[in-house]
Amino acid sequence: MPLDPALAARITEAVAVGFPEQVAHTQALVRFGSTRGAEHAIQDFVFRAFRARGYALDRFTMDGAALAAHPGGAAMSDTHSQAPLVVGIHRPRAETGRSLILQAHVDVVPPGPADLWTHPPFEPVIDGDWMYGRGAADMKAGHAANLFALDALARIGLQPAATVTLQSVVEEESTGNGALMTHLRGYRADAVLIPEPEDEKLVRANVGVLWFTVEVRGRPVHVREMGAGANAIDATYRVIGALRALEARWNAEKAAHPHFADEPDAINLNVGRIEGGDWASSVPAWCRIDCRIALYPGVSAAQAARAVEQAVADFARDDAFLSNTPPRVAFNGFFAEGYALPEGSEAEAVLGHAHRAATGADLQSFMSPSYLDTRVYALYDRVPALCYGPFSRNIHGFDECVSLASVQRITTAMALFVAEWCGTEARAAS
Repeated sequence: MPLDPALAARITEAVAVGFPEQVAHTQALVRFGSTRGAEHAIQDFVFRAFRARGYALDRFTMDGAALAAHPGGAAMSDTHSQAPLVVGIHRPRAETGRSLILQAHVDVVPPGPADLWTHPPFEPVIDGDWMYGRGAADMKAGHAANLFALDALARIGLQPAATVTLQSVVEEESTGNGALMTHLRGYRADAVLIPEPEDEKLVRANVGVLWFTVEVRGRPVHVREMGAGANAIDATYRVIGALRALEARWNAEKAAHPHFADEPDAINLNVGRIEGGDWASSVPAWCRIDCRIALYPGVSAAQAARAVEQAVADFARDDAFLSNTPPRVAFNGFFAEGYALPEGSEAEAVLGHAHRAATGADLQSFMSPSYLDTRVYALYDRVPALCYGPFSRNIHGFDECVSLASVQRITTAMALFVAEWCGTEARAAS
């Protein structure tokens, strides 16, 4: 049953009272340029914020061997973050409710050229309803919402009547190893909520993701003798064509996958980086591309990886040059399966109550063609893994921003969700 209306009104007001502080906290998070490998300082900030609220604390690093042994673990390359994971744990006086994990990531994608931003990317400027900055939406607003949803309960003298685990992770944008590491550490709950920027909707289905590289070797000669050489960059473009054909084949199978049939591009291949050659007047001897491709739920990362390798090998076999110099494929990041969230869970019903109370509208769900950490809990814990968060614009692009009115609404919904899912008890005197 939904919360008593009087209690819901008190929680809603408590979120509103604390919202200016929440906005300031979100701005503080955005000011950290926490790109991959540079998250140590922000994780120290998070640790102190959890400690100030009296949560039990755990701070730990990645276990490469444990991750490598897990089917959802990604390779730990030289660029893998070494920043710690930070966990804060609320323990009730009496465990009468249902436990919950609230998770968020602090890593952000690179901002790109600063001159393409209206404001400096790590200076969180507020213009009207929008807070701008790299990571403002993805997902530092959600990170703050996890904390301030619990703060709202404390403000009216309540706390969850169940264990709530606050997880601050890294590597969400590169491998998903951070969330998987908390799982391997042993953290479990009856449900998980991750407030990614999802336009106030619940993610019903989510693709898996592979990151891989293709390296092509050429035959270098002076450009005056170009015909005697083999251009590795030109050959790489031919390989990209073969990968586009694989992408098209996978998209042609979308009708067989629930939640994907109406998507124009259910499966996306992105050639995100290309480099090659050494000299403008030499036929290039090498080229490398870094790629990302999606996969349907139910398709294992290992199965998809074999298909990528086979597509490249089959094409090379019939290519005049590549048949003698086969490209090398390697997997260097995401190695993650997708998931579909079963309908009808009690956790989803509770979120539906909370969302309606906070927004006045019914909760809608949709398919997200991106990686989400909820895959860890949906696939390996088999618990309701709810991804739900605020309206945003331009995530991973220039002038990324998040709607503050939406952040307040989803924080309200989250606080109401915690109160109904976990139950409440009087807050212990400090």
